[in-house]
Amino acid sequence: MTVGLAKSMRVARALERDILEGRSAHGEQLDSEGQLMQRFSVSRNTVRRGLDLLASQGLITKRCGIGSFVTYDGAILDNALGWSVPLEQGGEGLETRLIDCRREPCPQADTFLNLAAGDYFRLDRLRCDPQTGQALSLERSCLPWRPEYAGVLAQWTEGVSLSRVLAGLGLLPVSGEERASVVLLSNPDAQIMGLAAGTPMLRLQRMTRTAGGSVLEYVESILDSERFGLRMQF
Repeated sequence: MTVGLAKSMRVARALERDILEGRSAHGEQLDSEGQLMQRFSVSRNTVRRGLDLLASQGLITKRCGIGSFVTYDGAILDNALGWSVPLEQGGEGLETRLIDCRREPCPQADTFLNLAAGDYFRLDRLRCDPQTGQALSLERSCLPWRPEYAGVLAQWTEGVSLSRVLAGLGLLPVSGEERASVVLLSNPDAQIMGLAAGTPMLRLQRMTRTAGGSVLEYVESILDSERFGLRMQF
């Protein structure tokens, strides 16, 4: 442990190393408070404060009466194109289900982009745990319509990678912006995800631009806050 730190911080730092270095993997339950007290020779309150620090960083979740579980899954949020990208990579192994693929307006994109009513290529996808079938994220992509999307729309099938399709068309994101907030799950989205309406969810809104400055894509991601979180090191 590092000398000079509060005991609770020392506990948090040691457990953080275990998580980041893979000794405590995503979904695993940490040792009980009693076991951690013995390991670090500290009081129960010190252990609890250390666990609270990890929970505030998004590394673990605490479940009353059950224990603490690792929620960090290896997604490092340092991608220049926004938080959603590494979060999506952190969800590797999830099952992706196509909900809909169509051409129509998108008021949410218009509001975010500060544009008049536009025409968009829209793609809605659900990411689920393949073992339990539980929906973990709902992603809506809206791309300002381009003539080349007509062929893409007509041939779109389950499992196609949007980023690869765009790259094949010579459309690459080079800049953008992103916003994060917490929302309560609406009734329509709750039905899609199989969750209770009003469930708190992490909401990410991302916009990317091409090298020429034109808007490439607007994405709204609704993510299970128990599985995904934002963590920064400075």
